[in-house]
Parts: sequence; C-alpha cells; structure tokens
Amino acid sequence: MPSRPAVTPGEEAGAHPPVIAKVSKRLLWFLFICFVFSFLDRINIGFAGLTMMDDLGLSSTQFGMATTIFYLAYIACGIPSNMVLAKLGARRWIGSLMIAWGVASTATLFAHDAASLYWLRALVGITEAGFLPGVLLYMTFWFPAAYRARANALFMIAMPFTAGFGSVLSGAILGLDGHWGLAGWQWLFLLEGLPSVVLGLAVYGYLDDKPRQARWLSDDEKLQLAELLARDRQAPSPHAHWGRELLSPAVLLFCLVYFCLVNTLAMIAVWTPLIVKSFSAGQSNTLIGLLSAIPQICTIVGMILWGRHSDLTQERRWHLALPMLMAAAGWFCTALSNEPIVQLAGICMAATGSYTAMSIFWTLPDRSLSFQARAVGIAVINAVGNLGSALNPLVVGWLKDLTHSYTAGCLYAALLLLVAAILVRALPHERQHSSREWVPE
Repeated sequence: MPSRPAVTPGEEAGAHPPVIAKVSKRLLWFLFICFVFSFLDRINIGFAGLTMMDDLGLSSTQFGMATTIFYLAYIACGIPSNMVLAKLGARRWIGSLMIAWGVASTATLFAHDAASLYWLRALVGITEAGFLPGVLLYMTFWFPAAYRARANALFMIAMPFTAGFGSVLSGAILGLDGHWGLAGWQWLFLLEGLPSVVLGLAVYGYLDDKPRQARWLSDDEKLQLAELLARDRQAPSPHAHWGRELLSPAVLLFCLVYFCLVNTLAMIAVWTPLIVKSFSAGQSNTLIGLLSAIPQICTIVGMILWGRHSDLTQERRWHLALPMLMAAAGWFCTALSNEPIVQLAGICMAATGSYTAMSIFWTLPDRSLSFQARAVGIAVINAVGNLGSALNPLVVGWLKDLTHSYTAGCLYAALLLLVAAILVRALPHERQHSSREWVPE
C-alpha cells in the first residue's frame, strides 16, 4: 500500500489530522481524570497538614519528612514500574497501580504519629510511582511528537486543576471535623482516596495498549497513525546500546533540569496552603482553600495557550526557559514582599510558569532518546528529577523551623529555577530521523 505524502512537523501541527483529534477525544479526558485523583492523593497531605500537624504533634520538619519519604519511595519504584508496564501493557499495570494507591492513600487516615505517617506515605509512594512516567510513555505510543506539547498540556492541566479544585474540596472536607468520630483530615484521606480504586477498575475496560488493538479506530486510521508515529522513530544503530545511552551527558542534563524544576512543583503542591495561611492569618480553612485555587486557574490558561503556541512554532527551548524565569520571578515576589496581594500574585506566577514549563519539558526527552531506551529513559529522568520533590519538603520545612517564615524556602525554589533556565540552552537537539523507518515488533 502506498505511503501518504510526507509533511513537515509544522504542517502536521497546523493540519491536525482527524485521527489525532479522535485519539485525543478518546484518551485525554480519561487520562486527565485518572491524573486528577493521582495528583490529589499525592498533594492532599498539604491541606491535611492544616489540622493534622497539631493533632499528631508534628513539627514542620517532621511534616516535610513525610513528603520526602513519599518521594524517596516514588523514586525507587518508578523505573522498575515502567519496565513492568512495557512488558504487561498500560491497561493491566496502570489499573492495578490505581487500585493499590487508592487503598494506600485511604489508609493514611489511620496515621497516629510521625512514624505511622511515614510508613503510610511510603506505601502511597511505592504504589503511585509508575503512573506518571507510565502515562508519559503510553502517550508516545499514540501521539506523534509534533502534537505532544498540546497533548501533554491537556493531560497535565490535571495538576493545576487538581491543586485548585482540590484546594476548595479539601478546605470543605476539613469542615467535616468530628463527624462519626473522624477528624477533618481523616475524612479528607477517606473521600479523596477511594475514587482511585473505582477508576483503576475502569482502566481495565477502557484503555488499549497500542493503536493496533483499538477497535474504535478504523483500519485506515490505524495505518495513518502508524505512519505519523513512524516518522518519530529511528533505525537502531548496530553499535548503540540503550544502557550506555541512559548514562549519556544528554540524559544527565535532562535529569538536572527536571530536578531544579520539580523543586518548585513540590513547593506549590505541598506548601501553598500553608504559605497562603501565613499571610492570611485568622481566615477560615475554606477561604484559604479558595485563595489557594486562584494560582491554579491562571496555570490552566497558561498551559493550554503556551503548549499550543509551542506546537505551532515547533520551538521548545525558549518555550521551556521563559516560563521557568517567570516562575523564579514569582517566588522572588512572594519572598520579598510584605503585601498579601503581591505575595499571592507571586504564587500565581510561580505556579503558571512551573507547570507550563513541565508540559513543554516532556516534549524533549523522547526526541533525544532512541526508541529502545525510551521506556527506561523517561522513568530515569522522572525518578532522578523527583529527588527535587523529595528534597524540597525537607529543606523548606527545616528553613521554616529555623527562620519562622517561608521566605528562605521561596528563595531556594527561585534560585534553582534560575539554574534550570540557564541549563535549558545546553539541552541536546532532537535526534535526526533516519531515512529508514523502524517500527518495533
């Protein structure tokens, strides 16, 4: 059968073939909902901390340590989880992970001291570790690189959406304090953990591992999608070895940039409710939840518009560096101003810039890795980068106990973003396509 005429990436991005639209409508909304509850189960400890810290007698350092332990477990299990996904397929593995972390997150309501909280958060980290790198890998099976910034943005707006929606929801759930003998933070883990179990069961019936298995695509649509995806793949070099590729300077640089960026993502996810509370003294948890949602609304708009612009121009590096600089400026505003409105505006800038940068970041690694190295490479970058998520809560909690304010923590996040923005210009250009297409078995 003759191949369709080749088109340039820019033409592909502008033309938006119907098969891409069909794949987007089928997958993105469902993956979005799954990610909402994944991220909610990851960050709800930030709101639980508004009352849980006092109930369990935790210091800021101990509270930060609980999140650090979560991310250490998350990092340790991310790479093996993606290797299992590559063998078993997304449908079975992601479904199983969602059921497991839903149960583990719900069980956090039984924490009674620092040690029990540490064990439970480690369990959530172990079970949730494979979801994000697994879905990022899964999307490379369905979306050609020219469309990936928009697809990533539409999927990853689950993070600011969840932070905003979760802020309002969690603030309201904390108001259930005392009902049926449960504290507000216990209700929070119960009501926000169980939906992941239900969604995990739904994954088994909804997702297909590869386009060729999708009964909702016609044979012609499967062929068209296969041809678009084949242009992103290179013929394997007979001298290349994916293990050496993972230790290349390019992969290490991706890890370092992501480490610096993820520090800010953890800062927003874990500390925003407490930072807002610090300059909104005397306000109710419900109002703090509403104020914490404002930065996330800004972020959703920014991610969609910036991701679309990056795809249309097919430019990635400046589209990655500029949001990082914006986020750094936001943390400086929050740290150095005494005006609550300026501090809130700074958090809006930090959230919008950092989440937008993350959606652009994940368009780059798979274009610099061979197909053989992609599954493990994405997991390695995600795992090493997430050391920033493990380190940030501990560092910021320690700085808060030391200085009795969040100023030093905001400056710490801002400086790392400046380092990341500088390093972006050194990231490798994408691998050149081989004239010989290679499609894996």
